[in-house]
Amino acid sequence: MIRGRRRLLTPSAKVAAGKEDGLMKISAVIPVYNEAESLPRLHEELSTVAKDHDYDMEFIFVDDGSEDGTWEQIESLSASDARVQGIRFRRNFGKAAALRAGFQVAGGEVVFTLDGDLQDDPAEIPRFLEAMEEGLDVVSGWKKVRHDPWHKVGPSRIFNWMVSRVTGVRLHDHNCGFKAYRRPLLSEIRLYGEMHRFIPVLASAKGWKVGEVVVNHRKREFGKSKYGVLRMVKGFLDLLTVSFLTGFGQRPQHLLGTLGLVAFAVGGIGLSVLTGCWVVTRTVDGYQLLHLHERAVFYFSIVSLLLGAQFMSVGILAEMMTAQRSRDEGFYSISERTRTAEDDPEA
Repeated sequence: MIRGRRRLLTPSAKVAAGKEDGLMKISAVIPVYNEAESLPRLHEELSTVAKDHDYDMEFIFVDDGSEDGTWEQIESLSASDARVQGIRFRRNFGKAAALRAGFQVAGGEVVFTLDGDLQDDPAEIPRFLEAMEEGLDVVSGWKKVRHDPWHKVGPSRIFNWMVSRVTGVRLHDHNCGFKAYRRPLLSEIRLYGEMHRFIPVLASAKGWKVGEVVVNHRKREFGKSKYGVLRMVKGFLDLLTVSFLTGFGQRPQHLLGTLGLVAFAVGGIGLSVLTGCWVVTRTVDGYQLLHLHERAVFYFSIVSLLLGAQFMSVGILAEMMTAQRSRDEGFYSISERTRTAEDDPEA
């Protein structure tokens, strides 16, 4: 069992493992929306885990525009427990925005995310840390036994299968909000829209090690699910975005240019063949005249040529934008550095 005073080290810090020792700090970021009834019990369970395992924990509750007494509960918890921080949005901005706000103030070596509806069991936190001690940088929960209605479980399983197949990041439950991250990787991930469920995919694309642990999933006791049918549609569109960003984010012309060349080639071959037939029917006796405007393939070829030119043009523009952005944003992830002169005070 991992104790709080056993430091969770990143691979680059293992060399200095014997030089210092301290209490490992853990941050729990909990986005909440109309969860007033569940917050006191969730805080109690998190506090119990911190006490039993000697963790230095902070609890960051992000109120995503709740309309009940959620913020009042957070204020009450913060007044009675110095470990509690509260962030309140003026309106509902979505889970990704709430997580991003929480990540910006989190100060732990490891940052946990979990939902505020009590379906995620804080008692599982030590098992996440054990998986991280084995070398993982991102640990995602897997609700192997789910206590949700069938109309939520079915689409979720289809979505998870699709994400694993498209991205190559094999997780059983990409949608699970119960996850643990090493703090440095969160500064490399830009969250917007509903990209929060794809953080493991984005992290894997930068070389961080991703894994999962089976977690206890509890029945909902308070409130109701915030997700509807549109979640599947939004998730699929976000999957297309993530697939493009992770596969061609730094080389968009490889995708757009390839599509453009294929379309251009198909259109060019079609027009070349039609042109040859047109010439033959007018120069060689015995052939029925070919009228291009009567052939559907003539129009298909023209459209294909135009699409090809557009794809390649857009690809060039995307390359120019990527080159401009890359001057300020690193698309790589550095694991460690050798000692430099700036690090040596005697140099």
